Amino acid sequence: MSEPWGDTDRIRRVLAECGTWAVVGLADHPHRAAYGVARFLQQHGKRIVPVHPDAETVLGEQGYPTLADIPFPVDCVDVFRRSEAAGQFADEAVAIGAKAVWFQLDVLDERAHDRATAAGLDVVMDRCPAIEWAANGPRAGR
Repeated sequence: MSEPWGDTDRIRRVLAECGTWAVVGLADHPHRAAYGVARFLQQHGKRIVPVHPDAETVLGEQGYPTLADIPFPVDCVDVFRRSEAAGQFADEAVAIGAKAVWFQLDVLDERAHDRATAAGLDVVMDRCPAIEWAANGPRAGR
């Protein structure tokens, strides 16, 4: 049996239904993975919101120091932080009313997964939306 956080239906739902993505750890560093993934999401019609302590403007979008500082609804919280910090962002995603939380490759926290899913969020872990898009994104061949 595969892990519940890699469920194909859940991945498809998050990619299709989440329009606004808060990208935790996104700064104006084009060589970093968060920047490339955020640009990919933006190019595929998603609104990205940089979440970084420096609150930089990235890819033309205003950044915010924390998820709680974002003054509008967020659909998905995309986490580019180590596994040890993942739980904090899962809890913050629940607190701001996000629909989903997406932990990037190598980011795993089963307790965070359990808390967020118990609160009704879709949770994807150890996956990258840019990689998943071809097979599971909107309009992907099925």
